[in-house]
Amino acid sequence: MNKTVAMMLSTAALAAAAGTASPKVKPVTIPLNDGRAIPQFGLGTYNSSVAEAKDALAVALKLGYRHVDTAHAYRNERGVGAAVKESGIPREEIWITSKLWPTDYDHGNAAESIDKMLERLGVDYIDLVYLHQPVGDYMAGWRGLEEAVKQGKIKSIGISNFDMDERAFDEIIAKAKIRPAIVQIELHPYAQHKAFREKCKKLGIAVEGWFPPLGGSGGNATLFGDKTIKELAAKYKKSPAQIILRWHVQEGFSTIPGARNPDYIKENIEVYNFKLSEDDMKKIRGLDKEKRFFTSTLAEIQHFKDWNPGD
Repeated sequence: MNKTVAMMLSTAALAAAAGTASPKVKPVTIPLNDGRAIPQFGLGTYNSSVAEAKDALAVALKLGYRHVDTAHAYRNERGVGAAVKESGIPREEIWITSKLWPTDYDHGNAAESIDKMLERLGVDYIDLVYLHQPVGDYMAGWRGLEEAVKQGKIKSIGISNFDMDERAFDEIIAKAKIRPAIVQIELHPYAQHKAFREKCKKLGIAVEGWFPPLGGSGGNATLFGDKTIKELAAKYKKSPAQIILRWHVQEGFSTIPGARNPDYIKENIEVYNFKLSEDDMKKIRGLDKEKRFFTSTLAEIQHFKDWNPGD
């Protein structure tokens, strides 16, 4: 089978899944400190191409997802925008999150970068935009986000991965005219970041976890093979991913598992039809070992400010 035929068959399967699915999950939301509410469960699009992001989101929206997470650095915003437009769902019912890369703001060009982001997505406003990494001139980036909020181009603003540099986090909190509504961090049973979460709670900042079931692509076998997670999956007759995602939901986090396979997209969101007991929640909390799967140091990611994702 050649590559073109394989791609056609893959797209057809996704379209079929989207066409036969019907909304089954009413979005649960988390309140933000700016008066808005973010759908707790979303679709992540990291490592997805434009076509893959479009097809996956089409399936997800049919299943009741109303939150999608993308980023300039993912280079698939056009696919996300196309899926939203073609869904027939009113724009205001779909929460779109994207992120500014350090080169989007490192030289005071955040305003231009935000306009390009709006163009790539094909929308008049974006629900949430994060600063993606704690490198470069992040204060200039934050000022750009604040100005975009005033102009109505962005509704909510937040910071991503700033748990890697709490000095930068503290500086934004101290100097911000608009406090971050939410932070996005690596978050899973092996890296629960309890102290940082408590800090955010005191500041009224919501928490969202990326790569929740996996802890990153390298964490799949590690987390899914964990003895406690496997025992709970058997007990509740759920998959290991669903157990981990349900833990996220009950802890009150927003979560954005990535998936391109229609079966996994469906499986991931089916976590609102059961509940982990408090004893089982404690078992998962007890797995914490502050073990990140993204192991690069702050010094090692400084080069991010020199890479441009392009238009």
